Amino acid sequence: MSGGVAAASHRVRRMLRGPRPEKVPYLVATACTLVGLLDIAAGVFPRFRHSRLHALAEVLPGALGPFASALALSAGVLLLLLAHGLRRRKRRAWRAAVFLLPAGAAAQFAYRHSLVGVLIAGLLLALLLRHRGEFSALPDPRSRRPALANFFLMGSFSLTLGTVIVATHPRKVVGDPSLADYLTHVVYGLFGAEGPLAYTGRTGWTVGYSLGALGMLTALTTVYLALRPEHPAARLTEDDETRLRALLDRHGARDSLGHFALRRDKGVVFSPSGKAAVTYRVVSGVMLASGDPIGDVEAWPGAIERFMDEARKHSWTPAVMGCSETGGEVWTRETGLDALELGDEAVVDVGDFSLSGRAMRNVRQMVKRIERSGYETRVRRVRDLSAAELERVRRAADDWRGTDTERGFSMALGRIGDPTDGDCLIATAHRRDEVPGPHGDLKAILHFVPWGADGVSLDLMRRDRAADPGMNELLIVAALQAAPKLAIARVSLNFAMFRSALARGERLGAGPVLRGWRGLLVFLSRWFQIESLYKFNAKFRPRWEPRFVVFRNNRDLPRIGVAAMQAEGFVTLALPRFLHPRPGPRRPCPHTSAARPRERGVQVV
Repeated sequence: MSGGVAAASHRVRRMLRGPRPEKVPYLVATACTLVGLLDIAAGVFPRFRHSRLHALAEVLPGALGPFASALALSAGVLLLLLAHGLRRRKRRAWRAAVFLLPAGAAAQFAYRHSLVGVLIAGLLLALLLRHRGEFSALPDPRSRRPALANFFLMGSFSLTLGTVIVATHPRKVVGDPSLADYLTHVVYGLFGAEGPLAYTGRTGWTVGYSLGALGMLTALTTVYLALRPEHPAARLTEDDETRLRALLDRHGARDSLGHFALRRDKGVVFSPSGKAAVTYRVVSGVMLASGDPIGDVEAWPGAIERFMDEARKHSWTPAVMGCSETGGEVWTRETGLDALELGDEAVVDVGDFSLSGRAMRNVRQMVKRIERSGYETRVRRVRDLSAAELERVRRAADDWRGTDTERGFSMALGRIGDPTDGDCLIATAHRRDEVPGPHGDLKAILHFVPWGADGVSLDLMRRDRAADPGMNELLIVAALQAAPKLAIARVSLNFAMFRSALARGERLGAGPVLRGWRGLLVFLSRWFQIESLYKFNAKFRPRWEPRFVVFRNNRDLPRIGVAAMQAEGFVTLALPRFLHPRPGPRRPCPHTSAARPRERGVQVV
């Protein structure tokens, strides 16, 4: 008996303490989602607002009262957006909820005399105030200006267009209203409320829904811009780049993607000891790291912890693209994240490469045919090219780019010929006995970045579209044959996504599921280079090194996939130009060396 009493007493104490603090954002967000759906249903189906179920909507702002259906629909969608911000622990969403809850409760009491709605709203407000520390995700300071600009621009547009809509039905208006009545009706209509004008027939419905739609559009775009995920303009400072290069000099041989950490549109977090670092970019609220951490493996956990702290502080979704098996093991062990094999990297050992043999017959014949056509190749370090020739290579690479957007993130450096990249390798193809074109006799370019002291990793492949096919094969073979003279023992080629699925799916005895998965990948290869990259890499008989994506949970994978395609340049989701932040001096990310002295409670090296 005493045990049952103790258990009951424990349950009562738990109820009095309320939910665990870390669960509050999800609970409040779920309440906002429920009320938002109810209000949307009430706005779409007018009879629904008289049902008993709609009484649940009185606990949060957005309940109907005497307002029009347009207001219900607007409030419902706004609550859904607000719920997303609360779930992501956004401080601005918390402020909006704290403001709207008492306002909605007061409106409920005034219009419906609902004490239950007021009490429940007060309970949720108290819950938000008590656990305000849980809503600490920092917003993007740059999102204030686009939100305000959108509010004034869209508000002015809606007010002007609403006035035109109201003024086009003067014969349907009852009585002789003044200009002030017209303007008041427009303002009320934008908020979804009934104004002072009365119309004959169904004109009032048409005007009311038109004004309500304009107001909803203004509110939705403004709230979205105010609560949208942070997109900081990540830039490596000179000090950060110097520290990264020092780490690569000591530990760069471990990961073929290490040199790509020197992209200057990435941010970086260092371990407390300064012996390891993680570089990343934030895209659509996803904090994307690429490759393995840089530096000493023993110091990786410290850098990973800093990375996860930064993600929690801003409510970003953490993810790692293209880490090795060792890197994936450390990430999952230190963070509790999960890992999924993404594909394979093709690595050619120079000592084992040869054009002889039946397996290399197609490559050998293609290279011989191109050489007989009058092409020659040159393989040199960047520091060995003259300034004029380097400039010609840069111009050609820009002109031969297939899209307006520079693609690449995890396996692209994003520049050619920088003075600090003298160890990079450039392979060029030239056509003899031909009238020089806009880039002279230059017909194709391959750019490699260093991989430790004895390796290189392929950065980009560009060629003149008018040149003979097979330029890439020609230059890869030339680079592999010149590698021993340049003290290069290994060459990393392209990354092949889902390589193992394609390889196993075409084998004899593959099951229906594997064949179906391979068929889907082949279908998607019409738009993405999935099968073609695999087959191209396989020509050179490489060894395959698996690469992984690290993520928090399965429901994050679609979002991470979209963010990764944005980072790689395959998908572009941009705001209108007039909503872009005003150009100004570049501010370093909060973790960079320039901002680090302002951090509190963090050990800095």
